[in-house]
Amino acid sequence: MTSEDITFHFAPAYAPHFGGLYESAVKSAKHHLKRIAFRSHLTFEELCTLLTQIEAILNSRPLSPLSSDPNDLNPLTPGHFLIGRSFTTIPSHSYHQYNLYRLTRYERIEALRQHFWKRWHAEYLRQLQQRNKWMTNNTQLNIDKLVLLKDENLPPLKWKLGRITKLYPGQDGIARVADVRTIDGIVRRAACKICPLPDSE
Repeated sequence: MTSEDITFHFAPAYAPHFGGLYESAVKSAKHHLKRIAFRSHLTFEELCTLLTQIEAILNSRPLSPLSSDPNDLNPLTPGHFLIGRSFTTIPSHSYHQYNLYRLTRYERIEALRQHFWKRWHAEYLRQLQQRNKWMTNNTQLNIDKLVLLKDENLPPLKWKLGRITKLYPGQDGIARVADVRTIDGIVRRAACKICPLPDSE
């Protein structure tokens, strides 16, 4: 690996959002799938079909312009990397107004897919707006700062106390990852999982 000049950059623990686009697609799929198929009682084959359709939706999202030509309105999608072109789908009847339990099995899967698409594309459009919190350094992370480490599985009173030993600034100079020394050793966490305690002054 060193001869090929390859370096690995691992995401810190409990910070899947550091995975970027691929992790956001997984998050989107899980988030909306739970909401649309909560009580659907799908068979294994139906779930596989629905997941494949959701995969096609996520791999059809626009990433950037396909060319620098201002007249070319085709976007680059993950589908271009997978099959060399964007995904196409057969137009289907809209099932939004139908009672889900009165449809055939195929129609139910199609209705769930359409429901996923409706929820997902609204969220995706909102996410395309610039997120200012990532562009400014509004964190209070400093070396030797006393902090609490967030743990979703524990109440806040049981969160570990620690002290920042090292900061990892990104290419823009903003530190979003830090090493924290706790009673159990040094752990690496994302800034969103670190709660700085107020200064004593």
